[in-house]
Amino acid sequence: MKATPHTVAVPDWPLPAVLDRAAREHPERVALDFFGAATTYRQLADTVARAASVLAARGVRAGDRVAIALPNSPSHVVAFWAVLRLGGVVVELNPTLGAAETARLVADSGAHVVLAWAKTAASVAAELPDADVVTVDVSRDLPKVKQWALRLPVRSARAQRDALVGTPPADGARWHALVAAAAPLPGEHPSPAPEDLAVLIYTGGTTGDPKAVMLRHRHLTVNAVQGQAWTGHDAAAAEVFYGVLPYFHAFGLQLCLVYATVVAATVVVLPKFDVRTFLAAQRRRPGTFLPAVPPMLARLTTAAREKQADLGSFRIAISGSMALPAETAQAWEALTGGLVIEGYGMTETSPVALGSPLDERRRPGALGLPFPSTQIRVANPDDPALDVAPGERGELLIAGPQVFDGYWNRPEDTAAALLPGGWLRTGDIVTVDDDGFVTLVDRTKEVIVTGGFKVYPSQVEDRLRAMPEIEDVAVVGMPAGDLGERVVAAIVLAKGVTSLDLTTVREWASANLARYALPRGLVVVTELPHSAIGKVMRRVVRERLLTSMPA
Repeated sequence: MKATPHTVAVPDWPLPAVLDRAAREHPERVALDFFGAATTYRQLADTVARAASVLAARGVRAGDRVAIALPNSPSHVVAFWAVLRLGGVVVELNPTLGAAETARLVADSGAHVVLAWAKTAASVAAELPDADVVTVDVSRDLPKVKQWALRLPVRSARAQRDALVGTPPADGARWHALVAAAAPLPGEHPSPAPEDLAVLIYTGGTTGDPKAVMLRHRHLTVNAVQGQAWTGHDAAAAEVFYGVLPYFHAFGLQLCLVYATVVAATVVVLPKFDVRTFLAAQRRRPGTFLPAVPPMLARLTTAAREKQADLGSFRIAISGSMALPAETAQAWEALTGGLVIEGYGMTETSPVALGSPLDERRRPGALGLPFPSTQIRVANPDDPALDVAPGERGELLIAGPQVFDGYWNRPEDTAAALLPGGWLRTGDIVTVDDDGFVTLVDRTKEVIVTGGFKVYPSQVEDRLRAMPEIEDVAVVGMPAGDLGERVVAAIVLAKGVTSLDLTTVREWASANLARYALPRGLVVVTELPHSAIGKVMRRVVRERLLTSMPA
């Protein structure tokens, strides 16, 4: 693999130019595969032109926000590009949010047009009587034979119908009908500029208060160029990406939609991660590139071994969102013969800022090295103007062309996150070794202070997760008077285990953890809350424990 450049040029073109180029240079290449329904780049560009005309007719102008609350589907991809073609701003929303929360975020963004999933459109419309809510039935993206099969009175058809289709508003507009009847947007319609706002993505971070990250066209295009420099992907080769990560999350949006289009890849689009569906798609159209999170890789590896499925076509997997266990990486590479590396970033970095090299230097468990044109510092969390000594723990600060400009209508939050010189405070505690590799220790806002000592939850979780009796764990700090906080572990028992006591857990952990870091409380739960891409949500765990545990 050729050497990765230290810098890249910031592109001077907006995002729609990415799709235009792919359609011009690779018109007959399949852009999207949705359960066997193939859409070429020429067809995608044509559909986007008609969809843009639909939105223009509904009053969308440059700078207007349009909310997209859809699962991964060709309709989602079309809507994304259509909004951007008009110079509008895509507001990405989780389609499984409750209607009230969806309405709150739509109101915060100022969006007046909402493209809503048929399963939720009726409840969303009821919460937003003044908005233009357009119903999108993603089952219409399926192959014709599969659309027909959904009507069959059999259990499998009912299950898939329930997963994809709902009861839309009786008098609401229907997306597919509107697009089919529309004429293409005139080619001379003005295009957006690289500096224009492109996307709003809501992130709660550790505070739980959702705020919209503003990403401009240049942020997303340069991060795609940085990614291409890192992977070496060439649009001349027909790569097959697996679009399993949700598009409403920055990781999935960038790698499985924007970056995929930059390299003119074929994307196998899956509305959610399901092992059986993934392996069936792999038999039909073998993949070469998989952005994923560690639990996905682990489950695929196990299932492929059990079912003797062939995953050997995947040359590269990129893991993010949480630490990649060495055993998961080793198992994936042994099974596929390909490489798996860890990447790191935030929505605020468009999202990728660091990655492990795609060669023998890769290190599972380490965040890796800075992307091209990306700078890092390790600073004192209490005074980020001061860097810590080499090798010491500190807060990771990032600067680069992919770093965002601020939060939507949140000047105070923006000022707290962005320091002079364009340095972004990540809130992540890291160390950097002599070779420049960055390793995550924990998040500043989730570090537990007990008796004057700092306890890093991820280190305690890593130890407890290795205990055979524990399936999953979240470690949080709970109020403890003069002590400050006490370390409490919420655990899910492994299959077949009926009970586990605190003494046994402390004995297990004491071999690797300082005494002050050992759990002082243990709560057994049936499941733990996870984010859309699989990360345990410690904040939610702590809130639940605060309302349920005795003082």
